[in-house]
Amino acid sequence: MATATPRAQARQAPKAPRREAMSKVDTAWLRMERPTNPMMITGVLMFAESMPLERLRRVVQQRFLAYSRFRQKAVDTAAGASWQDDENFDLDWHVQHAALPGRGNKRALERFVSQLASTPLSHSRPLWQFHLVEKYGGGGSALVARIHHSYADGIALVQVLLSLTDTSPSPDKDSELARAWLKKDHADVARRVGAVDKYMKLGSRMLDKGMEMYRDPSLAGVLAKEGGEIARELLNALSLSDDPPSLLRGKLGTSKRVAWAEPIDLEEVKAVGRACDCTVNDVLMATAAGALRNYMIERGDDVDGVTLRATVPVNLRPLEHAKKLGNHFGLVFLDLPVGEDNPIRRIERVAQCMDNLKNSRQAIVAFGLLAALGMAPSPVQGLALELFSRKASAVATNVPGPQQPLYLAGCQLQEMMFWVPQTGSIGVGISILSYNGRVHFGLISDGKLIPDLDAVIRRFGAEFEKLLYLSLMGNWDHRLDAAGAESLMPAVD
Repeated sequence: MATATPRAQARQAPKAPRREAMSKVDTAWLRMERPTNPMMITGVLMFAESMPLERLRRVVQQRFLAYSRFRQKAVDTAAGASWQDDENFDLDWHVQHAALPGRGNKRALERFVSQLASTPLSHSRPLWQFHLVEKYGGGGSALVARIHHSYADGIALVQVLLSLTDTSPSPDKDSELARAWLKKDHADVARRVGAVDKYMKLGSRMLDKGMEMYRDPSLAGVLAKEGGEIARELLNALSLSDDPPSLLRGKLGTSKRVAWAEPIDLEEVKAVGRACDCTVNDVLMATAAGALRNYMIERGDDVDGVTLRATVPVNLRPLEHAKKLGNHFGLVFLDLPVGEDNPIRRIERVAQCMDNLKNSRQAIVAFGLLAALGMAPSPVQGLALELFSRKASAVATNVPGPQQPLYLAGCQLQEMMFWVPQTGSIGVGISILSYNGRVHFGLISDGKLIPDLDAVIRRFGAEFEKLLYLSLMGNWDHRLDAAGAESLMPAVD
């Protein structure tokens, strides 16, 4: 029997799966996974019509898998993390059919999404999965998507999901879609990304020393000489006090709860913003602070004079580049004045904090630290993650979506919501998404911290109604301020 030549044997040998090194920041998010906080973005899209599973799979095949990254799984070794082609890729496993018990109402869907948000994705496959829920709300359907944070940040992944949609019922790709949801916000911030190397080097020095700077103020002089403004931002972030004790902090379990509120009218939110001379984001974050305040009071927490913080992601690239995937965002610490009883003063305080953050380099410093975390030894990663997560009680995300109806696989998208993961010891997440003229509030929490999410969710609408009433009753010729709202307060209490 003839023996194959070495050249023939080489031709017959199977090709090794293609590998690609993972970026340092993406590696950081891959390694942040904890049983108490799975590192995945979870989204739910709701439709009035029933969506055939095969039609959804065709859309996923044609558009979602056009990103070759989603055919790859994450491989993490001591030598570093990488993306590797999944030779046994099975679309049927990634796009599955699901059914809700009983009448398939909103409460049942929230429980189903809660279970999925509590369940980590399998690292033996590409880290994403879609579940198509039939008979939601009677004759409709819902799509639950889970995608690991290591693929991309929440802003990019929302754009990826929206790229599966059209602006008409036709399933063909609509060239007008880009104009429906792409905005050029934060382009000025994106131009500063080139400075990240400096921040990463300083961040690495901190992490290599096991966060000694946090405990040794004498290192401040060394950094001030080497980094100037960069060093000051790092020191400011490290010197922030821990968030005060509250029912929003505590030992985390492995069970998540998710819920979403009835949407509110975007034009009404803009009206409040005009009355108070602030942004839509300021109004929405102040609304969230008010909802948390009232819930905490009901649960017996002393909120007098208390200010909590939320970590807020800041996009560091133009949104038209978001579909390149990867994590390109920084984090800032936003004050949530839950101890303030005047709703307008809450807006003023949120707006002032946001103005200060816009003039700082906190977001890009955080991006550099994340890159440094991706290179750090595991014990240092854990120490740094715990250090920063103690400085906030929640994660808050606001994504502006398309302001016109969209269609997926021929079905009109009625509502949608998403939740980003929490990190370290943080157990609460607030999500805000605007779509088709309405604003959607979502909440995710560790089941031990907030077991009754509906008690918080129902307060979002009530808190916004207070702001809207005060804005409509105020003097339209002048900006509505906290003092001007005082005389109107009895009518909203």
